[in-house]
Amino acid sequence: MGNALRLLCGQCCKPTAAGDSESLGHHGVSATNVGVSALAQHLLHFEITSQVPEGLSKHVVSSRKAQANWYRKLVEAWRETKPPPRTPEEAARLIIGTLNRHQKEDVEGLLTFYGLPLPHTLVELTSGVPTSLPAGVKYEFETLPVDARAVADGDGMTVYISTTDPRESSCIPSDVQMAAVQRSEARAEKNYAEVKALHKRIIDSGYRVLNFQNNEEILARKCRIRLRGIDAPENSMPYGEEAKEELTNIVQGKCLRVLVYGEDRYGRCVGDVYCNGKFVQELMLKKGLAWHYTDYDQRPEFAKWEKDARAKRVGLWALSNPEKPWQWRKDKREGR
Repeated sequence: MGNALRLLCGQCCKPTAAGDSESLGHHGVSATNVGVSALAQHLLHFEITSQVPEGLSKHVVSSRKAQANWYRKLVEAWRETKPPPRTPEEAARLIIGTLNRHQKEDVEGLLTFYGLPLPHTLVELTSGVPTSLPAGVKYEFETLPVDARAVADGDGMTVYISTTDPRESSCIPSDVQMAAVQRSEARAEKNYAEVKALHKRIIDSGYRVLNFQNNEEILARKCRIRLRGIDAPENSMPYGEEAKEELTNIVQGKCLRVLVYGEDRYGRCVGDVYCNGKFVQELMLKKGLAWHYTDYDQRPEFAKWEKDARAKRVGLWALSNPEKPWQWRKDKREGR
């Protein structure tokens, strides 16, 4: 148990590299998974000292003795969970399941203390990856692991597709192929100025050479994706940053399956995106972090997922009068 917690704390709480300006949350760890990191730290601390965290009593109604009982149960539950929780939803489900016989005020207070999702906001998914391509799909591809910095907002991101994919390998421009070969030769000769110049030429052509942890280099094509059928708040709108952070949490470090229906006027691939078997648009709609974009998509399940989120008042639906992102953009264009 201790080793598992130390490993998780080490992964979640690594200091950021110079110039990597990721914000820190109220517990002094990365804001992306602040609740999971803080819970792991506190469980490890409790295992060593038998002390519950300071400040918890402001959020719950039961005594410190009762709180210690919760943490004993949570330590045991964490030990039995393989692999241990890594996302806010997984950590919330562990707390809710472990303390299901305790007072609602205490469970929700504990979740609030760690900034984890409350029970009524947890999402049950109904859609999986389709076994055959739906009507209208022009082609599909699988991405390389997504960089968190490549997520633009709550409904768009930049991904890379390996040119080892048969569909990609047949479409590489000859000048890119030539530059990639020359770059490899220059790298072997340690001519790093030439390596840099050739890589710039590759990047300017819409490709990039990606270096993975095992020092393997892969030539990949850059592709911008627009999630089909949803419209998330713009980053500067209420819940815009939350939508971007949620999409980042879902996709970062993961390979995605993308079913492409076409391109928008900005040259982005418009498609359905699946991550670890989960339908990303369903997640965003059910978490109340996107609107159903009815001008471009009439799928009834999208309308239902939005309606359910509205009824629960989760995400942007907690606002009394949330502004439609497409109307916000129109007003900006027209100077209003």
